[in-house]
Amino acid sequence: MEHIDEKVLEIINNTEHQQQNICEGQVKIGNRYYEFQERAFYDNRVRLFIPKDFKDMPQHQRELKYPSSQRPEIIQTDETGSINIMLNRIDSSLTEELVRELKDGMKAIIKKVNPSTTFFTDGVEKVADKNIGYFEFKSPALDVFVYNLMFFFELDGKTVMGTFSCRYDEYEEWREAAFQVMKTVRVTKKNKEGRG
Repeated sequence: MEHIDEKVLEIINNTEHQQQNICEGQVKIGNRYYEFQERAFYDNRVRLFIPKDFKDMPQHQRELKYPSSQRPEIIQTDETGSINIMLNRIDSSLTEELVRELKDGMKAIIKKVNPSTTFFTDGVEKVADKNIGYFEFKSPALDVFVYNLMFFFELDGKTVMGTFSCRYDEYEEWREAAFQVMKTVRVTKKNKEGRG
């Protein structure tokens, strides 16, 4: 009987660790369940799935966490402020063909500015007819290490930079969901009247 219980526990654990789809109901991340929903940004031109209970980071918290005036335009965060999904338009021209070059250039800049950064995977994914360049890395913050998944795509000939970040000690729990968030990015074309 004991042997059967162990087998059942093993099956349950394996099932929970199998890939869960953030677009199909609740997913278990760490010790809790999250429901993701599609959200629209930039006049409904950019859509992606993020946890339903993530909210805009309050202004005072933005200023503390990102003291530079170059802080991201959009910061969606959990109730602790430690898990963030950010989007930022950069006034830098971009075409589908140059996404890989931009990704490599941004990675080189981060490496030069902070040589202690540890990089993991990088590449370019085709997501709904858009090239999305990405890389993931571990970087030092004030008193902890942070895991970042940074990704780039084109919108109206310009660059949009997305970032998922969490404390490094939570990255194993969040990594798969972060990549799925990136893979849900949808960009709609402007219509003839100039609206999204």
